Parts: sequence; structure tokens; C-alpha cells
Amino acid sequence: IMPMIQGRPEANRIDPRGLNLGGSANDRQAGMMAAYLAKFRDTRLIRYLFASVGALAVDFGSFLGFLALGMLAAPASALGYSFGILAHWVLSSRTVFNDTVAQRGRERTRQKALFVVSALIGLMLTIGIVGGADAVGIDPRLAKMAAIVASFTVTWLLRAKIVSRA
Repeated sequence: IMPMIQGRPEANRIDPRGLNLGGSANDRQAGMMAAYLAKFRDTRLIRYLFASVGALAVDFGSFLGFLALGMLAAPASALGYSFGILAHWVLSSRTVFNDTVAQRGRERTRQKALFVVSALIGLMLTIGIVGGADAVGIDPRLAKMAAIVASFTVTWLLRAKIVSRA
């Protein structure tokens, strides 16, 4: 659906294929860009990415805080990731998979359990990457960044293909 360009009715004529026929090239370009952005905004992966950024802020912030308190890298990573799991469930169940999350009962409990299982897989991956890198002398903060990418990819695939369809 093409958005309407306010104050320029001639710019809002649409042919049957959805192409904007009226207005200047700038009007058409603005309309196409607005339509693209509207579609982009509705993309589940993009919403998941934003939810993940929020959860990551909780995860990484906690991780850095635990390191600053003198905690070893692997346990700090595990605790930070656990806090991130909680934040991620809240964010993604309300903004990403809200149309596929069961409302109540056994179905909802099953989805939560599958979400936690996917998170635990990501957690094991994170602990392995951070703990292994730290053991060989790699900066745990750099290892955590690599673990973030790996965990994001694995948990997205699990949640999009299994958890949201449960």
C-alpha cells in the first residue's frame, strides 16, 4: 500500500500495478521510499533485530558489570546472557511474535519452554565461545562479540522456525 502524500492530490494517483502516476519525480520517489520503509518496518526479522538489540543491552551491560566486579569471564557471560533471555522474551513476545504467541494455557507454556530451550542453546554457544577464547588468551569482550553473532543467528532460526510455530 502506497502512503498518501499530504497536500498533493495529483501525487497520489495509482495505476493498477500500484505505481504512482502523478506528481513530480521527487513525489514518486518519496512515495516509493515511504512504501519501502512501511514494508521494512513490518518485517519480522527487523523487529527481532530491534528486540535483540534491547536484550543485548541488558546482556552485555550485565556482562561488563560482572567483569568489573571481578567475576570470571564465562560465569559473567552466562549471567549476563540469562538476564538478556528474560528481556528478550518480554520484547519478542510482545513485538516480534505477538501474532503467533499463544494467549494462555498449555500452548503458551510450551512456547515459553521452547523459547528457553532456544535461549539455553544460545547460552551454551556463548559460554563455549567466551570461555574457550578466554582460555587461550583472547580478550573476553571480543569473544563476547563473536558469541553474540553466533547466538543471534542460531536463536533466530530456532525461534522463527520452531518456537513461533508451536
